[in-house]
Amino acid sequence: MLPDVDTIVALSTPPGRSGIGVIRLSGPASLQIAQRLVDDFAFSPEPGRAFLRNLYDPETHNLLDQALVTYFRGPRSFTGEDVVELSCHGSPVLLGSIIETTLRLNARIADPGEFTLRAVSHGKMDLTQAEALRDLIEAETRAAVRQATRQMHGEVSHLIRPLRDQLLDVIVRLESSLEFVEDELPPVDTEHLVRKLRQMRAELETLAESFAAGRLLRDGLRVALAGRPNVGKSSLFNGLLARDRAIVTDWPGTTRDTLTEAVFIDGIAVHLTDTAGIRDATGPIEFMGVQRARRAVADADVTVLVLDGSEDLTPEDCNLLIETENSPRLVALNKNDLLCFKPDRLNSDLNLATVADVVSISAKTGSGLDELRASILKPFNTGKANGEGLVITNARHYDLLRRSAEEILASERLLLARASEEFTLVGLHNSLRYLGEILGETTTNDILAQIFSTFCIGK
Repeated sequence: MLPDVDTIVALSTPPGRSGIGVIRLSGPASLQIAQRLVDDFAFSPEPGRAFLRNLYDPETHNLLDQALVTYFRGPRSFTGEDVVELSCHGSPVLLGSIIETTLRLNARIADPGEFTLRAVSHGKMDLTQAEALRDLIEAETRAAVRQATRQMHGEVSHLIRPLRDQLLDVIVRLESSLEFVEDELPPVDTEHLVRKLRQMRAELETLAESFAAGRLLRDGLRVALAGRPNVGKSSLFNGLLARDRAIVTDWPGTTRDTLTEAVFIDGIAVHLTDTAGIRDATGPIEFMGVQRARRAVADADVTVLVLDGSEDLTPEDCNLLIETENSPRLVALNKNDLLCFKPDRLNSDLNLATVADVVSISAKTGSGLDELRASILKPFNTGKANGEGLVITNARHYDLLRRSAEEILASERLLLARASEEFTLVGLHNSLRYLGEILGETTTNDILAQIFSTFCIGK
C-alpha cells in the first residue's frame, strides 16, 4: 500500500503544554536520526528499553533536551518498521525544535494516520482494527471505549473472515462446475448452496442491523428542544444539563440562536440543542433564529416538542405538532408545578393519535426529567446500547455489509431460478469484494487515503 522508502515523524501526544511530549519516528532511517540526535553514532539501544540521553542539534551542537529514547526494531513495532520514540519535556516550543531538527536529518512530517496506515500495510493489523483504534481515541463514553477495544482486538474480523471463507467455498464450487463442464464432477446441489448462502446472508444482515445501536454508541444522539417562545425550552435545557447554560427570562424570544451542549444519559452522549422560539418572526434577527431552529429540528434524531401545560394550545403549538408528526419526536408538557396545569389538554384540544409519548415535566422543579431522559433514549434502545455485545459502529462497514447481503440475495434467486453459473457468480464475487473492503484486502488507495485522513497526525 505504501512505498516505505522514507522516514516519517510526528508528535504523538496532544499539542499544548504537558509533563512530557512523545515524538515518534518510523522508517528505515529512524535509528540513524536518533544517533545523530544523541551525538553518538555507536548508539545501539536494546529494542524495547528506554534510555536517558541528551538530545543535540547536530549543526550547532546545542543541547535541545534530555529525553527517554526507545527503539523498536521492525517488524516488532507498531508500524512494522524501525520506530524510535522520544519522550521529551512537554514544551510546545521545545517539541517543535526537535521535530524541525529531525526534518533537517531527512525525516518528513507524517500524514494524518500514516503510522497506522503503515501498520496495516505491514500486516500488523487489518483495516477494521485500525479504524477501531481511531474510534478508541475519539471515544466519549465507557461503552464506546469497550466497543472500540473489542473491535481493535479483531472481533469484527473474526466474524467476517469465516463468512468470507464460506462464500469463497461456494464460489469455487460454482466456478468448478462452469470451468470443468466436460469432466465427471458431481452435479451442483442447488438446495444445499442456497441454504449456505441464506445462512451467510442472515449473519451479515444481523451484523448490519446492529449499526443502529453502534452509531448511537459512537456518535451519540442529536436532540432538539423546539416550541413556541416562552414555553420553557431554555429552562429545560439547563435542567437536563444540570447547570445554567442558557439565559432564561420572562420575555418571549430571549433565545435568538441555537445552543448545543453534550450531556450523558445512561452512558450515551446526547447532543442537546436549545432553539429559538418558532413563530412568525418580528424582525430579521428573530427570522434567522427561527430558520436555524427549523434546521436543528430537521437534523435531529429526535425532537422534544415543549408545550406550556398551563395554557391552552395556541395556533403556533398546533402548527408545530402538525409539522413534526412525521418526525421522531416526543412531547414535553411543561410547568406541571402550576395549579392551572392541564395534563389532558392534548386529547381534549386535538385528536392527535400520533403523539405516542407525552411526558409531564416541570423544568423549574425538575419533576419528570428522569422520565423525559428515558423517553429520549427509548426509540433507540436496541438492547446493545450499553456496549456489552459486539455491534457495528462504522458507517462504512454497515454499507459494505448491507451491499454484500444484497448481492448474496440476488445470487440466491438466480440459483433457485436455475440460471447459468456465470450469472450467479457475478453477485457472489461482488459480495466477496465488499467483505474484502471491510478488512482492507481489496480497498483502493483512494479509499484508504480518505479513511486515514480522519486520523490524528501522530497516529
